Amino acid sequence: MPQMRPLDPAFPIDRQLAVDATNVVLVNLFTLDAADEDAFLKAWQDDAAIMKRQPGFISTQLHRAIGESPAYLNYAVWESTAAFRAAFMNPEFRAKLSAYPASAVASPHLFQKVAIPGVCVA
Repeated sequence: MPQMRPLDPAFPIDRQLAVDATNVVLVNLFTLDAADEDAFLKAWQDDAAIMKRQPGFISTQLHRAIGESPAYLNYAVWESTAAFRAAFMNPEFRAKLSAYPASAVASPHLFQKVAIPGVCVA
């Protein structure tokens, strides 16, 4: 299982999961040792396949940092925190977390779009 390091220690993912919201985006930053990239990618692919089958899942995209940094950013869109919470607690998903390399550190956080007039819509 990857180590968990919250982006905001004052409001970690377990507290975020208790907030009822719609149209949420999970942003998860992963850091790991370069030697573990292949194992990380396999583990992420397997757990993403599980998540894609869950009710309320919309989409996901994995990004790799440029250059020699073995950092990855996952961006996943969900219909609601309730849908993500159910998927996150799914026993099949939880069992796959042990496949992540020991060096992997995950920093998950949920977000919602913000409307900025003339720039972006919510």
